[in-house]
Amino acid sequence: MRKLERSACAKIILCGEHAVVYGRPAIALPLSQLRAHAHIAAHREPFEIFAADLGETLSLTTAPVAPLVRIAQLACEKLGITPPDARLELRSDIPLGANLGSGAAVSIAVARALGAWAGYEFTPDEVSALAYEIEKLHHGTPSGIDNTTIAWEQPVYFVRGRTPELLSGVYVAALPIVIADTGRSTPTHVPVGEVRRAWESAPAHFERIFDAIAVCVHEARLALEVGDLPRLGAALNVNHELLQSLSVSSPELDALCAAARAAGALGAKMSGGGRGGNMLAIARDVAHAQHIAAVLRRAGAARVFHAK
Repeated sequence: MRKLERSACAKIILCGEHAVVYGRPAIALPLSQLRAHAHIAAHREPFEIFAADLGETLSLTTAPVAPLVRIAQLACEKLGITPPDARLELRSDIPLGANLGSGAAVSIAVARALGAWAGYEFTPDEVSALAYEIEKLHHGTPSGIDNTTIAWEQPVYFVRGRTPELLSGVYVAALPIVIADTGRSTPTHVPVGEVRRAWESAPAHFERIFDAIAVCVHEARLALEVGDLPRLGAALNVNHELLQSLSVSSPELDALCAAARAAGALGAKMSGGGRGGNMLAIARDVAHAQHIAAVLRRAGAARVFHAK
């Protein structure tokens, strides 16, 4: 029986979330050890998708507008094929609702699997564009940073509407980062929508906050380029304070950030949409990262991940 597999990684926003929707830069990192996997195999019945983590089977007839079905339709349209007589099974290591890009990763894995089935490997730009259409369903007005970072699987300096700039170098690759999930999930479109409404009511005030976040991103990039971890940590601490001023943090996120700093983290901040989800901390080195991870577990983190 013919079988193929393709996958896509998770991502973490290092800095710049929310402001990135308003034209400011952001930096995101891939998390290659956390992946969504799409297995496709020949099937005697019409095309269907089995989402193993959800225990759901979807088809073009039973769930034509479901995001998983829609990405399959878009990929087939791009390939110029009809959906094959095949069964596509999805399994993911990426926690749902943790702001780690689960939705974009699953979309990209599905598209890649269908492309491989048709004998075609989508380019990062192609698969990113396909996934962005599904991100609109999930988030309303997404920035595009999730699908871009995941499609390229490289650190990305991202400004909406511009060609993403891929970051490389030893300091990015070896960054001692710890990620902790609060275990609480809020759909990204909720805080994004609330920030939008607040911005509409007081645009000048919120533009100043977005400008200040952009300064943090600039500082973070300069710190990454020279491997200055204390400078990077300081920029992330300020970024978290600015996100608090947007009212997108939460008591759980603030508590984990405080615990990380008390354990000696050079910087700590929420990451992603907020109101739950995850935070990240910058350690001095790998051993220190392990210590911070243990502290975050004791502080109530539901899950703790290492970027490396």
